[in-house]
Amino acid sequence: MGQNGYFVPLHPHHLVPFHSQFHPFPPPHFVPLCPPHFVPSNLPILSPCVPILSLPIPILSLYAPLILSLYVPTTLSLCVPVLSLPIPHFVPLCPYFVPLCPYFVPLHPHVVPLCPTILSVPTNPPILSPCVPMLSICVPILSLYVLPILSLYIPLCCPLVSPLCPLVSPLCPLVSPFSPFPPPFSPFPPPFPPCPSPPPHPFVSPFCPRVPPQDSSDYPLSLSTGPWRRFRASFGAVVTAVALRSRHAVLYDGFLLGGLTALLTSLADSQVRAFRHTATLAAMKLMTVLVEVALGLSQRRDNTRRLYEAERGKSPPRRAPGKLEVLQETLRELQEQQEEMEAVMNAIFKGVFVHRYRDVVPDVRALCMEELGTWMCSFPASFLTDGHLRYLSWTLHDKQGEVRLRCVRALQGLYARRDTAAHMELFTGRFKARLVSMVQDKDPVVAVEVVKLLTVMLDTVAEALTEADCHRVYPAVFCSRRPLATAAGLFLYRSLLSPRHEGDTEPSPGSGDNRSFFRLLLTFFIESELHHHAAYLVDILWDCAGTQLRDWDTAVGLLLEEAPEEALSDQQEKTLVEILAASAKRAAGEGPPVGRGPPRKAPPKGRRAVTEQRSRLSLCLAPILPRLLAKFSADEEKVTPLLEVLSCFELSVYCTARLERPLEQALAQLQELVQKHTGPEVLGAASRALGALCDPRLPLRGHGELVRSRLGDLLGERCHRLLRLPSLDEEELYSATATLKRLSVLFKAHDLTPWQLFEPCTLLLRRAADTGEVPPQLLVPAITCAHFHILWELSRLANTDAPQEQLLSLKDKTTSFCALCQSCLSNGDAGVREQAFVVLSDLLLVLGPSGTRGAGAALAPLRLVPDVELRSQLAAVLLDHVFSPGDRDGDGEVPNASPTRPQGGPDAAEAHMEDLHCRRMLLAGFCKLIIYNVLEPSAASDVLKYYDKFHAEYGDIIKETLACVLRMDGQEWARVVLLSLQQVMTELLMEHGPGV
Repeated sequence: MGQNGYFVPLHPHHLVPFHSQFHPFPPPHFVPLCPPHFVPSNLPILSPCVPILSLPIPILSLYAPLILSLYVPTTLSLCVPVLSLPIPHFVPLCPYFVPLCPYFVPLHPHVVPLCPTILSVPTNPPILSPCVPMLSICVPILSLYVLPILSLYIPLCCPLVSPLCPLVSPLCPLVSPFSPFPPPFSPFPPPFPPCPSPPPHPFVSPFCPRVPPQDSSDYPLSLSTGPWRRFRASFGAVVTAVALRSRHAVLYDGFLLGGLTALLTSLADSQVRAFRHTATLAAMKLMTVLVEVALGLSQRRDNTRRLYEAERGKSPPRRAPGKLEVLQETLRELQEQQEEMEAVMNAIFKGVFVHRYRDVVPDVRALCMEELGTWMCSFPASFLTDGHLRYLSWTLHDKQGEVRLRCVRALQGLYARRDTAAHMELFTGRFKARLVSMVQDKDPVVAVEVVKLLTVMLDTVAEALTEADCHRVYPAVFCSRRPLATAAGLFLYRSLLSPRHEGDTEPSPGSGDNRSFFRLLLTFFIESELHHHAAYLVDILWDCAGTQLRDWDTAVGLLLEEAPEEALSDQQEKTLVEILAASAKRAAGEGPPVGRGPPRKAPPKGRRAVTEQRSRLSLCLAPILPRLLAKFSADEEKVTPLLEVLSCFELSVYCTARLERPLEQALAQLQELVQKHTGPEVLGAASRALGALCDPRLPLRGHGELVRSRLGDLLGERCHRLLRLPSLDEEELYSATATLKRLSVLFKAHDLTPWQLFEPCTLLLRRAADTGEVPPQLLVPAITCAHFHILWELSRLANTDAPQEQLLSLKDKTTSFCALCQSCLSNGDAGVREQAFVVLSDLLLVLGPSGTRGAGAALAPLRLVPDVELRSQLAAVLLDHVFSPGDRDGDGEVPNASPTRPQGGPDAAEAHMEDLHCRRMLLAGFCKLIIYNVLEPSAASDVLKYYDKFHAEYGDIIKETLACVLRMDGQEWARVVLLSLQQVMTELLMEHGPGV
């Protein structure tokens, strides 16, 4: 450098290796960031200190090589003065103004590249930690102002810079066009080619990450781990912070914004995915800030114009001196700044967004759509136009769900505001059909957001959605995916059930009368014919319409309505009873219905709310329930849900609220229902309700025990009388069958052993085994009654020290009963065989090796060991009922149908599913005998050989059984597999002959 402070031209032979004398710190305090480099040796050290900007962004050093590896363009003339004073343009850009470089070391503008010529950094720097003092904003600015960047503090990322330098060398030719000066004439040779990858330096950390190739998809913005997600957010934050801090001065200098825009535009067109994605992110974040700045300028300009007009409207004597000229000058400046911002925004939009919204990388497309939605919401005057909305409409058809999701969320922000939604009439008319069809999007998250968007449209542009459009959304209410069903439930409530849609019949607020709500809900459920179970509808509407659903007084009033013009139809009554029962279960804390996910565990505050709701439910429905039971006692479909409501009560309320008379009336109705009906559903509900009222913890349990005793005496005496008859006529057969069905259902929840039903049931089974003249409809409930009689006796003996005589008596009963059930396995009726199979599986499991050890050691004398014949018969039942592909004919009816298998149903598909469930239960019972060592592991071969043929129906059960056998004994597992293969091969040979 000359004496006047200017650079002098240098020749390459003047360059000598760098020496420690040029640096103010001793050599031991430095770790080389790159290999030894060259600097001019005939120039003194510049004395003025130049503060280098320090941006506190931890990960910025990873992108620093992008800038450092660029060759300094040959844009500096030979007489460019070195700026040795603090740079005023950069003061507002940095939150921390840290002087990092005490001296400038001049670098030759024609020869020396930036990246390979980075000086050493101290190993014990100040507490700057991850703060990276690197201004990687714009290469032209670096080449003009801070070209000799020395002694950079990079305490955490030093090893990352050197290996990454070769990665970004292809960007070197992109830098020259960004320079604001023409390249000077130079007699010297052209710059040196990029330096090759340097060998590992002994001071460089060995933990340097592997540099991915240029076409690799592994780069910071593509990684989804926590640190890199935070890096992505930090990277966008630094771009936003830099632009915001410079919005008052630097953005309008005519140089920073232009150079940065040119750089980002060029990088966004790069073939390297990492550069293209990173530049697009920076450009979109910069554009977002510029939109905010432009919006602020627009508002300031409007305010200034109003002040100017107000001042100009005053008479000359009242005008402030010079104020009109100041306002006019301010208005002109704001207009110029506004035009400059719009020009830059237009350049970024056309240079980056227009090309990248259809980028091959889905993340880039999603980023563009997200930021476009932000621009439209922030500055609708400039961006809420058809020319910009078309990009959202086009990408609604994108193949990637994430891109469609960003579009839908952008539209949510636009439709949420009435002022912006009013300007989207053309868009709504053209693309409403597409939005409605996206309710069935294959991406569940997109479908949920689309339903939320349509819900928002109901509030702002309700007239745009027709009734047909709404009906295309309603089926999602019964979807098994809870998020989608919840969103659709809110849409249903807003579009059909909310008070603003109920017309003149809606009562005044606070009256508590929700008759119109229930009538609309009943009409929707019945006329839509979308589902047969109202519990799914209540589950979804509970959050948005829970107040109306908990209005049990109104629902009961509708059910008890006597006026013909106000009374409900039969179908409406049935549906309303189901809704009432479902809401009562939900208020009592019962979980969601099957298929809607596991029950949600309520927090302590939620549990207190459930307790309060349950108490209110009990006080509301307990006095009126007997009237409902009396009115619908003849209809099983209506009375069964009402009996389930009784189980949801806080039963202590009968004592605390002095409701003994309603309790007696409810018990009387229960007794009448048990005597009147024979269906398993209503009898099961009545049995559970009676069991709840007989709970020993209840103060008034004596009333329930009295009713149970009456039923036991009545049904037990009738059973003993009818089963002693040598023959039964048609009426007696029906009475005996109905009595046994009632007893078999009551036995499941109540101990009826005092009525001694075991002997008449075993006599009936023995008569069937000897003569075969007993009707099958009598045998199935008789087997069930005898089975539960034994189980109730076992439950009492397991908890006490039973005498030996009692154990021997129970062993004789169990042995004789198992023999009778074994004989029933060869009965001609399929229902009898299945029930006998289920009972034998349960008893062998309870009294097997696992059930008579530990807590069940008292039952060891009762242990049952199946013989070879029993095992063969059990396997034969599996073959006939489980692994028989022809057990259902073409009409969907089961040949030799049994009472245990469900018949009928809404359609053949539902009946088939119920029948499949029964068959899976039979197979599971047999497999449990293998898992708990009741049967030998070799018995698994009877199941495994059908794995390939029945994989769709029973594959999960068979695999779990084999896994348990493998955990018990690996050798036995191998023998089972070989035995199964041998059996399959034998069957193939027998079926197809030796030529198979």
